[in-house]
Amino acid sequence: MVFLTIAVVFAISVLMSMVGRGGGNFYVPVLVATGIQVHQAATTAQLILFTTAVCAMLIYGKHRTVDWKLALVIDPPTDIMALVGGYFAHRMSGDALKYLFAGLLIFAGFFMLKPAKEQRYLKETRFGYWKRAFGEHKYTVNLWLALPVTTCTGLVAGMVGISGGSFKIPLMVLACGVPMRIAVGTSSAMVAATALTGFIGHVIGGDFNPSRAVPLAAVAAVGGLVGSRLSLKTDQKGLKKIFAYTTLAAAAFMAVNALLSGRGMPGQ
Repeated sequence: MVFLTIAVVFAISVLMSMVGRGGGNFYVPVLVATGIQVHQAATTAQLILFTTAVCAMLIYGKHRTVDWKLALVIDPPTDIMALVGGYFAHRMSGDALKYLFAGLLIFAGFFMLKPAKEQRYLKETRFGYWKRAFGEHKYTVNLWLALPVTTCTGLVAGMVGISGGSFKIPLMVLACGVPMRIAVGTSSAMVAATALTGFIGHVIGGDFNPSRAVPLAAVAAVGGLVGSRLSLKTDQKGLKKIFAYTTLAAAAFMAVNALLSGRGMPGQ
């Protein structure tokens, strides 16, 4: 069981780091299935997310696909609310939240399968619309939409032990016109920050078991390095499809997990 868990965590970390996601949707159910209590599983998942994202971020940063200014503007609300969500997670049942999040994941996944319309770059200055130039790319960030979405994402992400990348990628690509490769690199930086604050919230709540969490985090770190390098060799349309299908799979996985835990399956 130990070696199987390590293999699964490694595979997930490779795939998730390719598309700028954390993968907590997968890690938490997998860890619970091995007998780890659900709140400790969420804490362990946050540590895994953090180490994977940091390693991926190093590779993406080296190849200049991380828009640091964009991350610094839209990510802080997510990080703050992830800390709040992580702290209060152990005080409430997560099944209803899982169903809700599964529905939102399906919504995000299908949207990413649709051909993206080229976003119009605003030449005029509008309050709340940030005209951003990064390398050869230009895009307009709708802060009226981006900040509320990242705030809500952080709260729910911290509660259920995920990173929120499932929603930040579609937000950047579809609503802000950010190229997929830049969105993936930037999301990795944001995933790292959100996972760290969520992890701290869980630790404060008393749900950390380092003997199980640290070895798995080390395995995931290697996966982050491998996945990010594979991502740079994959075309942007391919990355969008991988993101969409893994998001839909995560939705199904989370819904099934909530259903089974509601029926009192062992290890829940």
